[in-house]
Amino acid sequence: MPMLVGTSGWQYKDWRGVLYPPRQPQRLWLEEYTRHFATVENNNAFYRLPSKEVFGSWRERTPEGFVVAVKASRYLTHMKRLRDPREPVTRLMDRAEGLGDRLGPVLLQLPSHFREDTGALDACLSCFPGSTRVAVELRHPSWWEAERELRAVLERHGSSLCWADRDSRPMTPLWRTAAWGYVRLHGGSAKPPPRYGRQALNSWARRVSDTWPDEDDVYVYFNNDTGAAAVVDAAKFARAASALGRTVSHTPPASGAPAARET
Repeated sequence: MPMLVGTSGWQYKDWRGVLYPPRQPQRLWLEEYTRHFATVENNNAFYRLPSKEVFGSWRERTPEGFVVAVKASRYLTHMKRLRDPREPVTRLMDRAEGLGDRLGPVLLQLPSHFREDTGALDACLSCFPGSTRVAVELRHPSWWEAERELRAVLERHGSSLCWADRDSRPMTPLWRTAAWGYVRLHGGSAKPPPRYGRQALNSWARRVSDTWPDEDDVYVYFNNDTGAAAVVDAAKFARAASALGRTVSHTPPASGAPAARET
């Protein structure tokens, strides 16, 4: 599925009555989520790296073809700041191996105050298995000043520069550095906040479509979870991309909140 659209996480209590039936127990939410989406970005691993057994349980609870992107542990990105990366990368990949064929890209999100250090980034990316797709979300503006060096590192490793948005505006240059894409939408400027408006969603769908052909994989995750905004906006974005002729994974209905069935 060339364009997979989902949300950053699935365990949000205010999604009850929107994506999840009001009386459905939380232990069944992942299974319910997979009825509506074909992919999720797991950001739990950023705060506390799960065991291989927990990753394995997620594999067992998701259908064939479901894709789980994994946000790398903050121990690697925020505490170690990419120093001595081999051990934390190896630990991450050993545990995430429990996902088996459900494992999608790994996201490296660097702190907003982490200044450009392409050497450290290069060394870190070198520690990942060659078969692993790694997206890199950079936030300090000094990285863009080293465009030639940064692009060379990302392209050499086949890593995608994560396109990020906040307040309906790109936070990063829209560079294509790999034959696949990764997009994170953190919150729009429409009402009720943090929703995205139609124009913003249409613009993002067109940016992606203009950069990657339909046969290239693109992963798009909505991180504006408050009030189930991510659920509604992901569905509307998918419809906008489909209108441009893109092949898009299944999402809930785009008109308002998806109906939650009782179980």
